[in-house]
Amino acid sequence: MSRRGLVGGALGAFGAVTATACGAPTAVSPAARVVSTSRPETPSPSTAAMIELPGGGRTIFPSRFLFGWCGSPGAPALGQLGIGDLDVQLDRMMSVCPEWTVGGRILPVVELIATVVQAAPGRDGLFRTRVSDEVIQTWLTAARTRGALLLLNIQPGRASFLDEAMAYERWLTEPDVGLALDPEWSIRPGQKPGEVFGSTTGEVVNQVAAYLSGLVSAHRLPEKALIVHVLRPSILRDPLALRPHLGVALVKSVDGIGAAADKTDTYHLVMKGTPAFFRPGFKLFFDEDAREGPLMTPAQVLALTPRPDYVLYE
Repeated sequence: MSRRGLVGGALGAFGAVTATACGAPTAVSPAARVVSTSRPETPSPSTAAMIELPGGGRTIFPSRFLFGWCGSPGAPALGQLGIGDLDVQLDRMMSVCPEWTVGGRILPVVELIATVVQAAPGRDGLFRTRVSDEVIQTWLTAARTRGALLLLNIQPGRASFLDEAMAYERWLTEPDVGLALDPEWSIRPGQKPGEVFGSTTGEVVNQVAAYLSGLVSAHRLPEKALIVHVLRPSILRDPLALRPHLGVALVKSVDGIGAAADKTDTYHLVMKGTPAFFRPGFKLFFDEDAREGPLMTPAQVLALTPRPDYVLYE
């Protein structure tokens, strides 16, 4: 298994710009308020009708292009945002946003790996841990300062994606917080992370999407992003079971690693037969990809067919 973190990253990390192109810093408003760590304030129906995404509007696609970096605090193997100072790294991210300018307006993304797979089962036997509310608050504040979305990434171990998503409901009722699912780390009873590739099904993704759709409706929120990271076709089984869900922007992010030609082949293979409502995404790895040759350039990535609507650096 060549995926970063399979042995020394995700398992070892916890176990041993321009404003016009990238989105302007958002003023304090219903869509960008900074909440306390005790419990975010839930907008009332009278004010929620005006809540918008960072930079304006209530829908993500087709007018927006998502671009971001991922990580988890103090875990360099999980992405650039786990290295050094968060604000310094986010400023670096924002400075390269203009390189990804396309037809749609860029909406920056901060992807926090919030549920982190573990080498040991833990007290509950689920091989995962969660970052604290204080960490999520810190990352949300940093994202809002830059007019960005915060996505909570889930590496579930033996836990269910839906249970993990529901554990973050207090944050998901915020207008600028979405989810990312990493089924490579979704393992079954009797399996251990790092020994097998995990997987999920279209029906499981439907369950999470339906839950998010319900939150959007109940709280009159703008559209939620739901990213599904897929390394190979077997990671997402029965994709034809997927259905569109009102208020949820579904993205399949292809996580192939290696030289540009290999990543391109993986992208085409994973995206083949994907329903049109499941938007394409593409991940670039600062370390692993660079070992096989230079990182793909923005022009190379944006020339892919279909053109990605989400690009993430790890």
